[in-house]
Amino acid sequence: MLKEAITYSIPKDHSVRLVQMTDPHLFAEPDGNLLGVNTANSLAAVVSTVQALNYPADLLLATGDISQDFSAESYRNFVKAIAPLDLPCHYLPGNHDDPRIMNLHMQGERVFGQQRIIIGNWQLILLDSTVRGKPGGHLDESEFALIREAIAAEPDKHVLLVMHHNPVQVKCTWLDQHWMDNGAEFLAEMASYPQVKGMLWGHVHQQLDHTIDGQHGPINLMATPSTCIQFKPLSTYFALDMVQPGYRLLELRADGSMQTSVYRVPGERFSPDVKASGY
Repeated sequence: MLKEAITYSIPKDHSVRLVQMTDPHLFAEPDGNLLGVNTANSLAAVVSTVQALNYPADLLLATGDISQDFSAESYRNFVKAIAPLDLPCHYLPGNHDDPRIMNLHMQGERVFGQQRIIIGNWQLILLDSTVRGKPGGHLDESEFALIREAIAAEPDKHVLLVMHHNPVQVKCTWLDQHWMDNGAEFLAEMASYPQVKGMLWGHVHQQLDHTIDGQHGPINLMATPSTCIQFKPLSTYFALDMVQPGYRLLELRADGSMQTSVYRVPGERFSPDVKASGY
């Protein structure tokens, strides 16, 4: 049975404006470091950068790997860190998250784990692509069913599909082992729906902006940098990039088109351990 969506009332002819943050990999302790980067500090720098831009956002999407140590405190730390943005936050799990702990402790008056959002002329569907105990992803039949039922319930809404794992490979040999393993099947079905206009994810710690031809028009594919360490693009082996932490802004227009850009923390504040061979 399809669960009721969270609904935000904005005029249908207005654009929906989103901030996406992903893969903060927080720890219980504020001095927690991941490969040379203090993840609490890098997330705080991203939040400050968003604030400085003064983007008139409607929602924040947090697309997984919130925690690095599976601690309750790491999830509470995230909620505290994003509070200055004063935005409703909708989250989904990544492969580094424990969904049970996450749902218990990602709590706040404006923090939500529901999978459907209706806002303006759009429906956002947040998917769980995680496989317990594995870094790679898979979309269960229940998630396919959710998409089908959600589109049937709101056939006049444009759809943005949001997930953690990449449904397309990003040409990083080591990283592409951990993609959504039924991504080709997923893309093939989604391309048949005229409502689906875009897919958005994290996981790969790098930017990707690509378009595929759906049966009814183009579909935007978007991967977003992490708020902490970045993976070097087009790398055969595990390698870190020196570019700074980042986030994505999206404008979903009433006609189904979208405008999106990735932004990064200015300067050279965060320097990962580029000699690292994994994590």
